[in-house]
Amino acid sequence: MHKILILGIDGYLGWSFALYLGGYDQYEISGIDNYLRRDMVAEIGSQSAIPIPRMTERLDAYRSHFHKNIHFMRGSLTDYNFLYNAIKSIGPDTIIHLAEQPSAPYSMIDIHHTIQTHTNNLLGTLNLLYAIRDINTDIHLIKLGTLGEYGTPGIDIPEGFITVQYKGRQAHLPFPKSPGSFYHLTKVHDTHNIMFASKIWNIRATDIMQGVVYGVQDVVVPRVITLETRFDFDHCFGTVINRFLAQSIIGHSLTVYGKGAQKRGFLPQTDSMKCLKISVDNPPLPGEYRVFNQFDRTYSILELATAIQEISKEYFGITTNIEHLDNPRVEEEEHYYNPENNKLKELGYKPSETNLHDQIITMFSVLLTYKDRILAREHAILPNIRWRR
Repeated sequence: MHKILILGIDGYLGWSFALYLGGYDQYEISGIDNYLRRDMVAEIGSQSAIPIPRMTERLDAYRSHFHKNIHFMRGSLTDYNFLYNAIKSIGPDTIIHLAEQPSAPYSMIDIHHTIQTHTNNLLGTLNLLYAIRDINTDIHLIKLGTLGEYGTPGIDIPEGFITVQYKGRQAHLPFPKSPGSFYHLTKVHDTHNIMFASKIWNIRATDIMQGVVYGVQDVVVPRVITLETRFDFDHCFGTVINRFLAQSIIGHSLTVYGKGAQKRGFLPQTDSMKCLKISVDNPPLPGEYRVFNQFDRTYSILELATAIQEISKEYFGITTNIEHLDNPRVEEEEHYYNPENNKLKELGYKPSETNLHDQIITMFSVLLTYKDRILAREHAILPNIRWRR
C-alpha cells in the first residue's frame, strides 16, 4: 500500500486529487488542511460557485462512495510541532504539497497580505523540508510550483535547468526566474529551498511548474454536492477561464486586462490529476531534484475570451461583449512564450482527448446551475487590486 499525504486537501486541486486516487486500490490517503482558502475567499467577499460542504461531510461522502477512509488532520504547516507529529504518525511514502496561498492579486493587496503570503508559503515549506529531514529522507516530496516563476523571458523555457556557456566554460544551471508578484516570488524561494535541501539532505523532490488549471470535477465520481471540488470565479482566486465563464453566465462583459495578448500555459483539471499521479508513481532518486513543466497548450487571454464568447452564443444563446480594462498588473502584454513540457510525456503522460472547446461546454453546463451564487458575488469579479500605487 502506497501512503499518500495531501497537504491542502480541502482545496481545488487537493480534494480533486484525493477523489482521483480514491479509484485506485493501491493508495492509502491522508490529508492536512487549515481551511485558509475558505477564509481568504470569504475575506474578499466571494464564495465558491459550487457550494462546498464542511470537511466532515466530505469525508463521510468519500467513505460512502469509495468504501475507505481519508485520515484527515486539521492544522497549519507553519506549526512545526504539529506538522512533525502528523508526518511521523502517518508515515507517508509521498507528500503532495498543495498547501500554499495561491493568488497573485491577494499577495499584492498590502503589506499585511504580502507578509501573510510569505509566512504561510515559505515557513510551511521550510517546516516541511525539516520534518522530512528529521523523520525520513526517503519520502518523495512533490511540490506544486507555477510556470509563473519563469515569467516571460523572451526565449524558450526549459524544464528547470539550462546549459550556459560563458567565457569558454559550460555549466548546467537553474533557469533564471522572473516572477510577476509577491506570490510568485514565494514560489521561487520554495524552489531554491527545496533544491538546496535535496542537495544537503538527500531528499527526493519533484517541483512541478504548473500552468493555469481549469475545469470542474472529473467524471470519476458522481456529480453530487458532497463530492464536488470548489470553483472560484472572483478576481483574486478565480483563474481567467473561470472568471470569463462566470461573467458570461450572468451576462457581464468579459473583462480582458490590457490588450489580452499575454500568453500562458493551460491544462484541464483531469490532466493535472494524471500528471500528479505519474509523478507519484515515478519517484526521483535519493537526492535528486527534478522539475516538470506541466501544461497542455498555451493561449493568449484574448483567445480564451473569444472562445468563451463564441461558445456562449452558439451553445447557450448568451451574447456577451469583450471589454478591455486597464491592466491592474505590471506585465508585458505582448511577448514570446514557449515553455517546454517533455519530461512527463517521457513518463507516459498523454493529454486528454477532450479539447478546450469541449471542456468549456462542460464547465458552462455545470455552472449554469449555480448562476444565483455567481450573481450574489458579482461585485467580487472585477479587479480592485493594482500592482502600482
